[in-house]
Amino acid sequence: MKKFMDEDFLLKNDVAKELYHKHSEGLPIFDYHCHLNPAEIAADTRFDNISALWLGTRTFGDHYKWRAMRSNGLTEQLDDPWEKFYSWAQTMENLYGNPLFHWTQLELKRYFGIDTVLTSKTAKAIYDECNRQLKENPELSVFGIFKKFNIYAVGTTDDPADSLEYHIQLKDKSPAKVIPSYRPDKAMNIDQETFVPYIATLSKASGIKIKSAEDVLKALENRLDFFVKCGCRASDHALMDAPYAPATEQELNAIFSRAMDGLTLTAEEAEKYRFYIMSNLGKAYAKRGLVMQLHFASIRNNNSRKFRQLGADTGYDAVYDSIHAEKLSKFLDSMEKEDLLPKTILYSLNPNDYYVLGTLMGCFQGEGVPGKIQLGSGWWFCDHKDGMEQQMKTLGDLGLLSRFIGMLTDSRSFLSYPRHEYFRRIMCNLIGTWVEDGEVPYDMDVLGKMTEGISFNNALAYFS
Repeated sequence: MKKFMDEDFLLKNDVAKELYHKHSEGLPIFDYHCHLNPAEIAADTRFDNISALWLGTRTFGDHYKWRAMRSNGLTEQLDDPWEKFYSWAQTMENLYGNPLFHWTQLELKRYFGIDTVLTSKTAKAIYDECNRQLKENPELSVFGIFKKFNIYAVGTTDDPADSLEYHIQLKDKSPAKVIPSYRPDKAMNIDQETFVPYIATLSKASGIKIKSAEDVLKALENRLDFFVKCGCRASDHALMDAPYAPATEQELNAIFSRAMDGLTLTAEEAEKYRFYIMSNLGKAYAKRGLVMQLHFASIRNNNSRKFRQLGADTGYDAVYDSIHAEKLSKFLDSMEKEDLLPKTILYSLNPNDYYVLGTLMGCFQGEGVPGKIQLGSGWWFCDHKDGMEQQMKTLGDLGLLSRFIGMLTDSRSFLSYPRHEYFRRIMCNLIGTWVEDGEVPYDMDVLGKMTEGISFNNALAYFS
């Protein structure tokens, strides 16, 4: 029986161990997509207790853990830090088989040097020790964490109307690059109640009077240029599926006017507007050398009662069961026709979509850019061992795994960086297993370069 979580955790053969310890373990981390709070980074925040750092507040925190607590019949909606921590400890005893169990233990080990397994029996001693270190250890402020884990850069997720004041403050202050990512979802959601007030916000931020769909695009491009000046290298879009519904200027103006008057739009009308904005923004990204990230197949805020109580991004989202290959093909081709398809990462929350994405992306590769169109990493509900392996095997089946840009945390927690270690161990073990099984030659020059690329170097080149 192997020791639990030893130095060769998840590394099941000699080649895997060599790849991880010699070629992956010591590399920096480029966490190119996350939801960290730039204000907390700029303040070099030091958290008062492990519950605040690990589990967050009532409306902002690690909803991965919140969902698990609810599945255990417990609630994260507790004001007392110890009670909240104890609820998580009780949940840990029931998490075998869930990646949260491994992540939690890796976080205790890597941040606090604690090897003891978190249970209801060990909870108090671990809680007290973590809190002691949070007060005394300089490595546990935000900047200290960036240094400790060799964080090269983090890509935050930011609205076009944001002032980016904290990113500007951090330019020469943070030990890691803090890069804004352009997320214009609120300007796309013309069929939601928030659209009309958001257009007023966007108009004020851009200084452009918005009276038409074309004006929305002008305002968004105005803000995009500001983001680029502040170091932006990528956009990010959350979509149930790809939009494709061409429309005339007259149609678009009528649709926009109806929305601004508070009238209900049809699904087709909303898609026409969304396609116009999305396809033109894609061309704008290409002209500026930016990466376009498309996150598909999430169905959000399913529990309406809890959404009213807690708001969005609190753990009530799920996997959407459809992706329309024809629409995605035409959406990508609408930009490719003008030779203005940007570097694009295609993510899906539904692993059943991987073959659709993997085959479509092969149709749009080239232009002298290795891995121009990427199959995004196993994300959110798929960033466990099986999900990561499935994504990498599919990419290997259909494309070039060696050009893969690797892992992201997609996290709101500063304690999430061991997820990169988790991914790297799984990736090294997968490649090592192919070697051990005689499916791949044992050529450490090639294998080492491949491993280093997926771990860090490919992302560095891709977002340059």
